[in-house]
Amino acid sequence: MRATVRELALHLREPMAAAHGTVTERRLLILELTGDDGLVGRGEAAPLESYDGVSFTRVADALERYRAVIERTSGRTGPELLEECRQEADLPQALAAVDMALWDQFARREGRPLAALLTDDPLDAVEVNATISAPDRAGAASAAAAAAAAGFTCVKVKVGIGDDAGRVAAVRAAAGNDMAIRLDANGAWTVDEAVATIDALSPVGLELVEEPVHGVEELRAVRERVPARIAMDETCGVAGAIAAAPADAVCLKISRAGGISGLIGQAALVRATGAEPYIASTMDGPLGIAAALHCAAALRLALPCGLATLGHFTDAQDVLRPGRGRIAVPTDAGLGV
Repeated sequence: MRATVRELALHLREPMAAAHGTVTERRLLILELTGDDGLVGRGEAAPLESYDGVSFTRVADALERYRAVIERTSGRTGPELLEECRQEADLPQALAAVDMALWDQFARREGRPLAALLTDDPLDAVEVNATISAPDRAGAASAAAAAAAAGFTCVKVKVGIGDDAGRVAAVRAAAGNDMAIRLDANGAWTVDEAVATIDALSPVGLELVEEPVHGVEELRAVRERVPARIAMDETCGVAGAIAAAPADAVCLKISRAGGISGLIGQAALVRATGAEPYIASTMDGPLGIAAALHCAAALRLALPCGLATLGHFTDAQDVLRPGRGRIAVPTDAGLGV
């Protein structure tokens, strides 16, 4: 097996503001695995240091070490190869690229879309939310009105970045009463701040509040004191957090899970605890979004997923575009992009 790694830079049309920082560009690493039969599988590593604390350089170094592992011997199964890479560097954001590429290659060899290999009855389209990060009321209202006009039934508003009450009220007024509003604080608040803010915003009508605080016990404390559903995101990176079940819903990420295999396993654990899983992007590229869509389709997720993010880039707007609040799952073999 031959492995190559290349860098891909995607540029945002407008800065994406969140409590963890503002993103203007996404640097990704694309791994290509070429088998002895010439079939190519592609995977994507998408670290975002301000969000997950993992640097681009660290992932690039891990992928270079994996490349040597992949090329030095042959005849191993996909799980065996992935485990050898893990022994070399146990870094989920880098392992995700290997796992994704192996699944893509296998599905291409089978001549079937990935979702059809994961389950016999996948969804043909995944419901998605629009994301609103405008820091001012007018910008938030404009984005909400555009989302409603485009057919979205759910919007996620980035909070913890300024005039939250005014912006959320503007979103509700612009989007209408039928729009589900999801908040994402990226852990910006203390427990008391989260409770006070959620209580103040709850009359607007909230579908859920994602990562209001960081930490298992902190999430559990907020959940016990507010009427809104609480979702866990960044805290999933804490060992044992999913099994501890501190939230009503859990936001899963391909990158943080170490790829498709890890995400499917995490979703099963989430459901076993009685919580509800959904999948979101860390402003991933087309390969990462495609992988997440196949997973969401195979899992038949009910909650809208945060995967309508490629339109925020100047150089990926025409790939996997949502229509009426849904993204069609690719039907070509492999990841389909």
